Amino acid sequence: MRSYRTLFRTPEFSPFLLSFAAFAAAQTIGGLALATLVFRATGSPLLSAVSMFGPQLAQLLGGAFLLSGSDRLPPRAVLSGLALAFAAGTAVLALPGLPVWAVFGVVLGQGLVASLGGGVRGGLLNEILPKDGYVLGRSVYNMLWGLTQMAGFAMGGVLLALLSPRTCLLLAAALYVMSALVTRLGLTARAPRSSGRPSVAATWRTNALLWSSRPRRLAYLGLWIPNGLIVGSDSLYVSYAPGAAGTLYAVGALGMLVGDMAVGRLVPPGVRPRLATPLRLLLATPYLFFVLRPGVALSAVAVTVASVGFAASLVLQERLLSLTPDDLAGQALGLHATGMAALQGIGAVLAGTLAQLTSSASAMTLMASGSVTVTLALAALGRREEGRPADLGTRPDVLPEPAATD
Repeated sequence: MRSYRTLFRTPEFSPFLLSFAAFAAAQTIGGLALATLVFRATGSPLLSAVSMFGPQLAQLLGGAFLLSGSDRLPPRAVLSGLALAFAAGTAVLALPGLPVWAVFGVVLGQGLVASLGGGVRGGLLNEILPKDGYVLGRSVYNMLWGLTQMAGFAMGGVLLALLSPRTCLLLAAALYVMSALVTRLGLTARAPRSSGRPSVAATWRTNALLWSSRPRRLAYLGLWIPNGLIVGSDSLYVSYAPGAAGTLYAVGALGMLVGDMAVGRLVPPGVRPRLATPLRLLLATPYLFFVLRPGVALSAVAVTVASVGFAASLVLQERLLSLTPDDLAGQALGLHATGMAALQGIGAVLAGTLAQLTSSASAMTLMASGSVTVTLALAALGRREEGRPADLGTRPDVLPEPAATD
């Protein structure tokens, strides 16, 4: 599948995107409003960064205990329930007088239930589209995320100039409700992809299987660590340029859009695997110059160029799916989404801590240096892996016999 026309003629693809767009818009506007609210209340770049990206740390717990539901629960019901849960939590965050500790309690709870979202959406997209349409469909999905972020952060900046952060949070809650309605009315009810009840044991068993393969491990690490460190830099926009944070987030989304469009639509399939390392290096290198404290205009150019590198995730997701059985695709993508969210949360905490000790500009440069170092190390490990026979692990329903004991 190489054309957008064919892609959008696929049944359910459009409502799938619309429901995600409403959810993403709510996250974007609500996240910027909450970070602004916390920064105004505390003056802390660390707490501001953690309020926006810290909830993703809770997805690590969800990934450890809940991910088996990605393939073992009906996707429409999960996505509708997830949107309603976020609507309720965001409405609570808008309550006046809510103490900071309660704010973090709510957003961490949201992060915990959000751990199911990435796996369910990824697995559902894999069902809606034919095999040869996944990369193009995922690129459109990512482009929509970029467009929604660009519009959401720009609109969020305007709304915050006109309205209070709490009013913006209520608008975000309404968008979550809209996402739930589109999901319920636009998608058909599907049976779970895998049999069995979701459980902690099933989650751990399948996660262990997915992690048991060295090629998959390298794909996961490439998806998680360089990305997470750069998102840590992104989390400092509010403290680096308080009056222009919305602009920086918006141009970053524009760069993501350009990168996903180029890789998903223009780059031939045979060339894509060779772009993983160059794109990850592009993601980090422009941030090295933030040590010079560029103004808003130069910062916006650097952020735009760097964000093209987020398209590396398309290349690495394609590699991950090629190494994973179809009936585990949901949990494999869920583990990716959970790990990426957790590393982004860790990146935000680390960047915020460095900013407290040094400055936002210095912290952004240090995070970028770490991302470059990790990317080069993973590239070297990947070259050593070439030529070895693939060991993709043992399927969870065909476990090895226990070894005999004396």
